[in-house]
Amino acid sequence: MKEVNLTIPIPKEKVLNLDAGDVVYITGVVYTARDMAHLRLLKLLRDKKSLPEDFNGGVIFHAGPVVKKEDGEWKIWVIGPTTSTRMEPYAEIVGELGVRAIVGKGGMGEDTIRSLAKYGGVYLLAAPGCGVIHSGAVKKVLRVHWLEELGVPEAIWVLEVNKWGPLIVGMDSHGRSIFKDIAQKATTLKEQWFRS
Repeated sequence: MKEVNLTIPIPKEKVLNLDAGDVVYITGVVYTARDMAHLRLLKLLRDKKSLPEDFNGGVIFHAGPVVKKEDGEWKIWVIGPTTSTRMEPYAEIVGELGVRAIVGKGGMGEDTIRSLAKYGGVYLLAAPGCGVIHSGAVKKVLRVHWLEELGVPEAIWVLEVNKWGPLIVGMDSHGRSIFKDIAQKATTLKEQWFRS
């Protein structure tokens, strides 16, 4: 297990050197995106329309922040990860966009494992219940997309972060998944228990 500092845009080579279980800290521009934002991005791609941001080399955070406007600027009060499995249907398009890291909680499925290997990406685990700590890494809200149409949690928030972490590599670009490993170990233990 190693500790790595990543600066966005993240080069593919840096991601390929990460292994499941590594600890990561991120600096640069991060995009929040939940269910509705992913659906809208998919529609824009299918309709061959321009996207609101260039996600290549970037990081998507599965999160809906708690925000407040102060002196005309948005401030993030709390931002914690949301359950990532809901975004599993979008694994391929996220890879096609060149996203190098997905951040969330709970892990993702086989489509994501394949996409991470195909395009060179990682899934990073952000500790749930630590929304105040995560928000401390946010230095500035740069932009927000689709706020009126989708509302605060589902909008895409463009955030400047500094040394955000620790984040754990839950799924790497080599097909390894700590979530899969844990499930296999639990199954083995259960089978041993029933045989005894």
